[in-house]
Amino acid sequence: MGDQNLSGDTVIRDLRALPQVKDACDFLISDNERTTSEQIELTSIPAPPFKESEKALWMSERFRDLGLQEIHTDAEGNVLGCIQGIDDERKVVVSAHLDTVFSEGTVVEPVIKDGIVFAPGISDDGRGLAVLLTLIRAIKNSGIKPVRTLLFVATVGEEGLGDLRGVKALFKTRADISGFISIEPGSPNRITATAVGSHRYKVAFKGPGGHSFGNFGIPSAIHALGRAIARISDIEVPADPVTTFTVGTISGGTSINSIAQNAEMGLDMRSVSQEALIELETKAIACIHQSVAEENARWNKGELIQAVIERVGDRPAGSQAEEAPAVQAAIAVLRAFDLEPELLPMSTDSNVAIHLGIPALTLGGGGDCGGMHTLEEFYNPEKAYVGAQTVLLTALAFSGIADATPSVLH
Repeated sequence: MGDQNLSGDTVIRDLRALPQVKDACDFLISDNERTTSEQIELTSIPAPPFKESEKALWMSERFRDLGLQEIHTDAEGNVLGCIQGIDDERKVVVSAHLDTVFSEGTVVEPVIKDGIVFAPGISDDGRGLAVLLTLIRAIKNSGIKPVRTLLFVATVGEEGLGDLRGVKALFKTRADISGFISIEPGSPNRITATAVGSHRYKVAFKGPGGHSFGNFGIPSAIHALGRAIARISDIEVPADPVTTFTVGTISGGTSINSIAQNAEMGLDMRSVSQEALIELETKAIACIHQSVAEENARWNKGELIQAVIERVGDRPAGSQAEEAPAVQAAIAVLRAFDLEPELLPMSTDSNVAIHLGIPALTLGGGGDCGGMHTLEEFYNPEKAYVGAQTVLLTALAFSGIADATPSVLH
């Protein structure tokens, strides 16, 4: 992890020693059972992609019950509310996402077995949303007054083809965010300070189609798709910065004895470097065009095959140095709890802020969990409060506490 940042450790040690911070951390322990109950309740509200409004309303009501200020739902569907600080011009966002990966109609009724909660979305991001609420209660209960206003946000569109639409809208409409924390499920020792960017494409190959015998000699949409996959699979990508690709889905054709009229593939490309991602994208699109040309040339009947290339996902990449104050603050917080920090690149709501050069982290909300993105997803609340405590201290390090500690951010 590199040399210890003494100044960062000193700030966190001073922060943790404050009576009101001790009170807040103790409150999180006592609130663990209630937080689990809320997590179960909110998970019971379906929030499939692009249909998060019912859960958004529930969160808005909780924000109101907890006494947040300036509560509103923005045009994209994000729910916002704040704890006012001395400095309202440089807000610190603490966020979690409303949506799950599960389609409309998925049964999400939580089941408890031996203290473990099973339900689609119970961890991702039921845990993040529940942590938002317990953090607000802890800060309110302890009387902590932040230096920088804490803006709590329940976002839409984090998963899949939601394409981070919630945070993209947030940063498009606001210029008062100086720091950003996203809460995801999992161990509190995990810190994401590097954003894995992705470009995703739906590529549709179209042609005249026909009978496999009677019309033999005309180009096939499926053959063009196959050529494209073969070319893309031969692209060389760098190991550093880490860059990857896959054709994840294919479809097309009408029968085994048809020359395919239509074929479609889904292409996913990722990198921790925006430049490497763009370079890969350029090569992949060139492969598609070359493959169409080759299939048409093979049968010499003119340009009968066409490819419609549609970008369906654009998550920006970015990174922060391990020596950055935000990263060092989070590392110091984990060490203060005798946890070994683990820096893991991921694709999360923090991508947008990191790409824009705003200090941002994604942190684990605590509790043992697994089966994410499956119907067997589970969450164990035992000692989950440790994750809430580490998020709290990191958020307070970002915001500072009035008349006690400054923000670690510039």
